[in-house]
Amino acid sequence: MVIVFGSINLDLIFPVPHIPAPGETVLGPSIRIEPGGKGANQAVAAARDGAYVIMAGAVGRDSLALTAQALLRGANVDLTRVIETGTSTGCASIAVDPAGNNAIAVGSGANLAAHQSQIEDGLLTPTTTLLLQMEVRAEETAALIRRARANGARIILNLAPAAPLPEDALRKVDILVVNETEGAWLAGQFDCAFTAAALHERLGVTVIQTLGGDGLEAASSTGTETIPAHAITPIDTTAAGDCFVGVMAAALDRGGSLTAALTRATAAAALCCLSPGSQGSIPVAAETDAFLARGL
Repeated sequence: MVIVFGSINLDLIFPVPHIPAPGETVLGPSIRIEPGGKGANQAVAAARDGAYVIMAGAVGRDSLALTAQALLRGANVDLTRVIETGTSTGCASIAVDPAGNNAIAVGSGANLAAHQSQIEDGLLTPTTTLLLQMEVRAEETAALIRRARANGARIILNLAPAAPLPEDALRKVDILVVNETEGAWLAGQFDCAFTAAALHERLGVTVIQTLGGDGLEAASSTGTETIPAHAITPIDTTAAGDCFVGVMAAALDRGGSLTAALTRATAAAALCCLSPGSQGSIPVAAETDAFLARGL
């Protein structure tokens, strides 16, 4: 079982000829409106890869909430631990250029009302994989990490977007996932080298650092390894990171090795980049299986 505690947003996606500079207005031809939020994206990715997933988070009592949860429902994610609040549902504005690069602004809204008590201790067992990000209040995430560690659950933290979390909480996770920007930020906080190995040595946890088109590096107590990225021409990278983390969590939850989980997640993320959009671009398990079988 995978439990995701995190954000649920509605994404407004703007294809633009280039990412706006400060103070610049860039006109694009259209807009797409899709479910999003790092928590929801990762929950959908894990569920589409075959995991049983419980989502815990918050939405508003507004017209955005139903659409924001549509693909979670479509993936059969358990939403009984999603609460409704009097604030607006979270919303993100995403500008995407022709090369698939993006710039994102997020209005957190109801996500700031999500509370770690929505997940009862009885769910945080050694057979549970708890998946966390940084789009809800950091103090709630830290409290949940401490509870989950005390109860023996596997804990995966995607430190995205990069934000402070108490060091004792970081040291209690099993796997820490960062991209290049987040890894550089964290290395700066701890005054260590900007590598997965250095962060692992500093924190004592398994560190996965994704490197975009250069693949990833992983560092754990058994050593370091690199996995190359697939040679693709991306259309939209918006949900690739979340797809990677959710599929990795699902693969580990099924009992796979870290290397096997990273290999599968890398393939799923490549597939995700080949379709426009955010949550809707995340592949199902059969698509990832076929991609891996082709050896692309």
